[in-house]
Amino acid sequence: MDTIGSNPHEYDTWRVPAYNISGNTRVLLSQIGLDPDPDFPHNFARRALWCADGSSALLQCENRSFQLVHMSPSERGSFTLNHTRTLCQPSPIVDFLWYPCASRHNPATYCFIASVRECPVKLLDGNDGRLRASYPIVDHRERQIAPHSLLFNPAADKLYCGFQDAIEIFDIHRPGEGERLRTRPSKKSKEGLKGIVSSLSCSATGTFFAAGTLMSASPVADNIALYDVSDGMQVLSVGGIWTHESGGVVQLMFSPTNEYRMYAAFRRSPRLWAWDLRNASVPVCRFESKEETSESGDFNNATNVLRYNPTNQKIHFDLERGGRWMSRGDQKGNIAIYDLHANQQSSESTTDSMSGFGTGNAENGPVNAIHPIQEFNAHSDAVGSVSFHPLQPVLLSVSGSRHFDAVATPDISSTGSEGSAYPDSDSAVTSDEGDGEGEQHWQRPRGVIERPRARPQPTVRDALVKLWDLGFENTSS
Repeated sequence: MDTIGSNPHEYDTWRVPAYNISGNTRVLLSQIGLDPDPDFPHNFARRALWCADGSSALLQCENRSFQLVHMSPSERGSFTLNHTRTLCQPSPIVDFLWYPCASRHNPATYCFIASVRECPVKLLDGNDGRLRASYPIVDHRERQIAPHSLLFNPAADKLYCGFQDAIEIFDIHRPGEGERLRTRPSKKSKEGLKGIVSSLSCSATGTFFAAGTLMSASPVADNIALYDVSDGMQVLSVGGIWTHESGGVVQLMFSPTNEYRMYAAFRRSPRLWAWDLRNASVPVCRFESKEETSESGDFNNATNVLRYNPTNQKIHFDLERGGRWMSRGDQKGNIAIYDLHANQQSSESTTDSMSGFGTGNAENGPVNAIHPIQEFNAHSDAVGSVSFHPLQPVLLSVSGSRHFDAVATPDISSTGSEGSAYPDSDSAVTSDEGDGEGEQHWQRPRGVIERPRARPQPTVRDALVKLWDLGFENTSS
């Protein structure tokens, strides 16, 4: 059976998929598990990305591997997911990115960039994982640096790699060393961006790109900045977030239809933030669930509900190509879908036609809150990533997180027990003075702590990859 995009002229005229977002439930089209790994039984996917034509999805897995998944039509007129290949890596994967024109039906473009710890940046073939080219980033001690963020420019001839206090720019047609762009003049300087560049995103027109760092924002320094693509100079800082978020930037994304609109997610935060870059001093709105978010993570005796602690895991969001719908998962297994054209806003502020979301107030003032059009429970574990299909009204989600609460108690070592290193110690042998025969009894020496023989291994509650239908006529609420 032909797969998605098998006809090269099938999608010559691109159309925005017809979404139907309503109700609180969605139709599950297909779900699959990951390729089993006997050496890593509790494997899960951290992130998933579709290639340009949607014929394949690439999964970044916890066991240092990439897994390729193909979407194909089923006999009932829907779609199914099929695992095709696993590409193992020598070290943990930091980040990855499809080539902008990647298609499974065009072998020349079917490739992706991978950032693997202590390795050069690699351009890998999507069919067999062979190395096509490498782009080394070397520090002052001649160590290989794995960038924390990757970005292609719209022309697909430049590769941007973000790491500590710098961005390396490569010409992908010429493997080798690149041009280094410093995000701050010196280590002691308070200007520019400080810290690891954790996210990069380019505007729809390709005239400038945004960079965010893992350093938290402060009154004197922001953690998001815009740079000119032509000369690499910093254009402006994106601010107004330091009173609302205390974590670093996890993800930045520009609207596909508006070069002045940018969205950001922050570590240990369930909210998303939006800016109109014509006034980047303050965000224009925030996106959050209707449920009240707890920051403490304690037990509520009144409702007998355990509140979740904010997770350190990266939770990625996605925007569909038409620029109207945005989706994001959370650590409870829910997926929220926001309508960016609905202009929902709280009664705290007034409307501003420039931003389309309402005006942002002063830095310490309230910001418009936008709630999801639809929110449904998709997994029984944290949803690390969601991804809109570029050609069909379907959504791909992956879940999984490390849990230590369900781990069985391991064997206890012999330290401090019978047969330990203290059988002949004076402190380990005592005499029962009341017994005339002087019977001896063993006692554990003071200060000896029993330790497990092996480190406890985490478990995963849900490691499924699911495909959701967003075009189904749903009348439930």
